[in-house]
Amino acid sequence: MIDWSALVGATPLDERRVEFDTPNQARQALDASVRTPLAHLGVLEISGTDAERFLQGQASAQLSLASSGFAPLTCFCTPKGRMLANAQVVRVEDQRFWLILEHSLMASLKAHLGKFAAFYKADMQERDDLALLGLIGNDAPALLEAKLDIEPPAVWHHVCRGSWHVLRHPGPRSRLMLIVPKQDVNTVWDALTPQTFPVGNAVWCLHDIQAGMAWMRDVHRDTYLPQMINWEALGGISFKKGCYTGQEVVARAHFRGQVKKRLIRAQLEGAELPAPGTAVEDPEGKAHGEVFCAELDAYGQVEILAVVTTREAPGPLSVDGQRFKPLKLPYVVERLDPESLAHPTPKA
Repeated sequence: MIDWSALVGATPLDERRVEFDTPNQARQALDASVRTPLAHLGVLEISGTDAERFLQGQASAQLSLASSGFAPLTCFCTPKGRMLANAQVVRVEDQRFWLILEHSLMASLKAHLGKFAAFYKADMQERDDLALLGLIGNDAPALLEAKLDIEPPAVWHHVCRGSWHVLRHPGPRSRLMLIVPKQDVNTVWDALTPQTFPVGNAVWCLHDIQAGMAWMRDVHRDTYLPQMINWEALGGISFKKGCYTGQEVVARAHFRGQVKKRLIRAQLEGAELPAPGTAVEDPEGKAHGEVFCAELDAYGQVEILAVVTTREAPGPLSVDGQRFKPLKLPYVVERLDPESLAHPTPKA
C-alpha cells in the first residue's frame, strides 16, 4: 500500500480512505478543480505471450477492443454469473494489460484468475509501485494539458506520456485518472497545486455515485449478476464475444429479461452514512434491496447507489430510518455495446 501521508500529506482514515483539512471538499469539486489520491484503487497487471487470450476467456470485455486508446469496462464472474470483481482494462503494450479495480479485490481476483493462468503463458502482479491520482473539475482537461503537457482523452479512453497514463471517467464534472510511478507523485502533485485544492478520495467516490458507477468492494463478491449493477448499460459487457466464465448465465439473464434487481441512485434525508448491505425497507420493514455504496454530497446529505427489486414497493422506502428519495441516473438502463464506444458512429 502507498503511504499517502508521507507522499502528499494526506491523513489516512482507514485502509481505503484518505482525507485533507480542506473545508467543504465535495463543494470545492463543484466550484473549483480538485486533486485527490485514489487510495481505494489499485492496478493488477496481466502480461505474457498469452495475456490477451487468457483474459479473453475470463473477462466480459472483448479484449481486441482495448486498443487505439479505448479502455473498456469489464467484470469477472463465477460459473453462476455472479461477479467477483469489476474493472477497467488498459492495454499498456501489445501483450501487457492493466486491470484497474478496488484495491480490496486485487488479491482475491488474482487468486481466482490464478486457477486458469497455469494453462497460459501469462503472469500476474499487483503493481504497488504505481500511484493513482484523481483530477476533478470543469478546468481539469485544460489543467492536464497546460501543467502536465498531456492532451486529455475522451471518456473511457486512455493516453500516455512516457510512464504517465491518463484515463477519463464520466461524472457531473470532468474527471481524469492519472497513473504514475510512485516516485513521480510529487512532481505531478506539485504541478497541479497552484490551481487545485487537495481533497479526500471520498469526493471521487461521490462522483462515481452521481455517474451511476458501482465499483465492487470485497463485501460485494459473489453477490450480483452484472446487470444488477447496470453493467451492460455502461458498456461493461460484450454480447458479441465468445465464451468466458459465467457468460451463459449473463447472456441468458439479458436475452430472457430475468434480472429481478437493478441499481438505482437515491438521496437520503439525513447525514448518517449507511454501510454497504444495509436494507432498503418499506413502511412495514420489509427489505426491497440493499445499499451498495454511500457518500455525503456537497450539501451534507447522503447520496447512495442501491440494488433494489424491479417490483414497485408498497409505499415510501427508507434506509436506517432515513427517507429514500430516488434520483435520476445519467444514462438509459439498456444494453450499450462496447463496440459502439470503441468505434463511435460519426455524427451527421
